[in-house]
Amino acid sequence: MCIRDRVSTQSTGIPEVVAMLAACSRTPALRSLRIPCARSRSTRAGTASKSPKTFVVVEMLKNEPGALGQAIGTFEKHGVNMTHIESRLKSFARDGPSFHIDFEGNHDDPNISAMLQELRQQCASVTVEEPQACPWFPVNIRDLDETRDTLDGGTDLIADDHPGFADEAYKNRRVEIVNLAKKYTHGQPLPVVDYTLEETQTWGAVYTRLKQQSQTMACDEYLASMNSFEKYVEFGPDKIPQIRDISDFLQQETGFQLRPIAGLLSARDFLNALAFRVFFSTQYIRHHGNPFYTPEPDICHELIGHVPMFADPDFADFSQQIGLASLGARDDEIDQLATCYWFTVEFGVMKQAGELKAYGAGLLSSFGEMEWSTQPNPSEECRQMGGIAKNFPDLYKPEMLPFDPFVVSKTPFPITTYQPKYFYVDSMADAKFKLDTFCDGLHRPFHPQNDPVTQSIVVSRAVKREPRTSTLGLQADKQREFFENLQQGESKQAMGM
Repeated sequence: MCIRDRVSTQSTGIPEVVAMLAACSRTPALRSLRIPCARSRSTRAGTASKSPKTFVVVEMLKNEPGALGQAIGTFEKHGVNMTHIESRLKSFARDGPSFHIDFEGNHDDPNISAMLQELRQQCASVTVEEPQACPWFPVNIRDLDETRDTLDGGTDLIADDHPGFADEAYKNRRVEIVNLAKKYTHGQPLPVVDYTLEETQTWGAVYTRLKQQSQTMACDEYLASMNSFEKYVEFGPDKIPQIRDISDFLQQETGFQLRPIAGLLSARDFLNALAFRVFFSTQYIRHHGNPFYTPEPDICHELIGHVPMFADPDFADFSQQIGLASLGARDDEIDQLATCYWFTVEFGVMKQAGELKAYGAGLLSSFGEMEWSTQPNPSEECRQMGGIAKNFPDLYKPEMLPFDPFVVSKTPFPITTYQPKYFYVDSMADAKFKLDTFCDGLHRPFHPQNDPVTQSIVVSRAVKREPRTSTLGLQADKQREFFENLQQGESKQAMGM
């Protein structure tokens, strides 16, 4: 039997942990126990991100009542704060159990050295181990300045099927706006873009059409937030809002803030930022020749689609939870979390009063897919426009399934057509509860907490960050595999297989 118990890091102190572990050590069936420990009352929140942590393996002499409690009590005696305790499989070499313990402090500190010496007198052995290696992650909000690996919004995203492909003036304008984002670093005022009349007209056309449609197809939370933005910020069809003003308002509502970005980020970098309640936003706008179509995110998608939902507390908490779970995660788990993000924050639907309503930004910023995802009988024009008729000819309305992150995380999806499948939630609070359960099953190298005071990540274990890597290639491979499988399925169907 494997026992995994998570104890609140805010309500459990060392004495309580001692009692729990002592009780567990008397259970012969005990195989594994993991407890993120409490921060001691004298330690201010956030200091763990700046202080070193030490990882030790403690081998007990015997499996008897009181032995473990005495050893763990030594930490309290020396004023050393434990941050993680994990039992391991019993060794054949010794009769006593083994525990992995992380604590705040450096092993060559005189007080720590004295504590370890006392522990060695009580236990069979106490070994200081190297920190656990894990993928790179930002430990302070300033580390987001290193997030520069993007598909460049000025060039890479404008392929031959882009409405602005042959418009040199448009591409030069994109480069101009993208350069503002490239120069930005944390602490500076967010860049202001002097939008042209043509760009403002494009925004106005998109804003007016989406607002009209969202009145009957968007969730209540979105509509309430839109009303607040229109009331307190210059948010309307006649002027493109500045992300500086939007970010200030968001921060007052839920603590979320915007940060400019040059183009599409890797999934890891994008999700990592959510842990700090930071949302990367583009500032360029789609081509005026076709204001109701864009192959990549732009300011319309960011501000009309994403931003209003970030003003909802439950949605903000849900988004940050995905971000926290991504810190130090393996590449395959980043892929799972990014898929959960895709089917919720981007293309999520919610049941309200027996009807499906959009809350995902990809739906709220697309009048066609908003209809496709929420209406009981989508129009044929909608199917044609979203690529459904071509790629899924037998699909006349999308498949709707209840949100289950264990299923969602393994579901493939297209990025160039409307979604053939959606997962609905009953509420954002319910979605967050299900996501919490899913994240608890991930192979976390540590338990992360965000300290809003220092804007730092507090980790529960001694870890060493590996060099930064990108998952952009992994994302491209996933999409290629999706459409290859789709084509293979069509070929087999044509052959009668």
